[in-house]
Amino acid sequence: MKSGYDYLAVRAHIHSKNRQPTITIANRKLTIGNTPEARVIFRLFAVILLAGPALAQNVVHYTTTNDNVKYVFATAEPVARLKPGDILDTNTLDCFGNGLKKPGDTLSMAKGDNPLAGPFYVEGAEAGDTLTVKILDLQVDGDMGIGAFSPGFGAINGSHYTPVLEPPLKERVWFYPIDHAAKTATFKALDSDFSVKIPVHPFFGCIGVAPADSEARSSLVPAEFGGNMDSPEASVGNTVYFPVNVKGGLLYLGDGHAAMGDGEIAGSAVEVPLKARLQLGVIKGRKISWPQFESDDAIMTVGAYRPLEDAVRIGYTELVAWIHRDYGLSNLDAYELLSKVGKIHMNEMVDPNYVVVTSVEKKYLPPKKQP
Repeated sequence: MKSGYDYLAVRAHIHSKNRQPTITIANRKLTIGNTPEARVIFRLFAVILLAGPALAQNVVHYTTTNDNVKYVFATAEPVARLKPGDILDTNTLDCFGNGLKKPGDTLSMAKGDNPLAGPFYVEGAEAGDTLTVKILDLQVDGDMGIGAFSPGFGAINGSHYTPVLEPPLKERVWFYPIDHAAKTATFKALDSDFSVKIPVHPFFGCIGVAPADSEARSSLVPAEFGGNMDSPEASVGNTVYFPVNVKGGLLYLGDGHAAMGDGEIAGSAVEVPLKARLQLGVIKGRKISWPQFESDDAIMTVGAYRPLEDAVRIGYTELVAWIHRDYGLSNLDAYELLSKVGKIHMNEMVDPNYVVVTSVEKKYLPPKKQP
């Protein structure tokens, strides 16, 4: 793990002979003229130069390997410490620990289920606060994705808790070539010569914090702390909010996905390792009970439970509370509004808890209240 600073190296000066303002960016000189407008631009760049160190953002780098991953969300010794506003550059392994490489490989070769990077400690985060995770960049870290069916795990086949008399379906593994330039993954049928390209949308299948009450929860489980939510909303441009349960929050990441259908019904997405860049922060005194997402256009809340209708109830109850607190509508007005414009996205219905994300577009809301 290492840290450093990222900011533009900018120099500004006035040429000694003709008094022309000159700006140098990355060792390239740009003469901007001697008009009043040009001198204003020059002064602005001079201010940027003087403020450079203050504007710099600390970047913490951490490399995830099979030797340092975790398999539970829990209170544990952090692998790195960050301050609010710091940027985390890291990587994650796929849900099989990068153990499946080629056709013929089987699930028995997986290193474990949903290995996690972390935990990452954020200074100043305490119980009752909100941890913010702004997802700046996600890239598929490899040229192949994996899809797999494991007997007893899926939405429309028999499982331990939904037994059927028919014999279990057999294990199958699919490999998805990734075209980085075209941003596609290719599905190739195993029982015919059919193939089709699928758009790539990288996101974290697992993202969450240490649970409350000293619990340790499997990386297969989604719940109040986040976890294995399989939410495509955990993607670039969105901010994820988590309830802080322990000092430092203790953020975990993993289970990268390149693409996934609603419900993840056969038990897997296009499973991939990821390279990730995140900005972490803390909102002091903002207490929430479940994870939330925010984009430029919408606010979204997570519900994770069984049966599915209870997950929906959790999501919408949290959304009503968010609208009331931050946008000023009464609970009953928010309830009525969501009955007309609310949306439900079923993320997955295969894990120990089912996950939905309920949302509303900001264009339907009053202006946000000032803190």
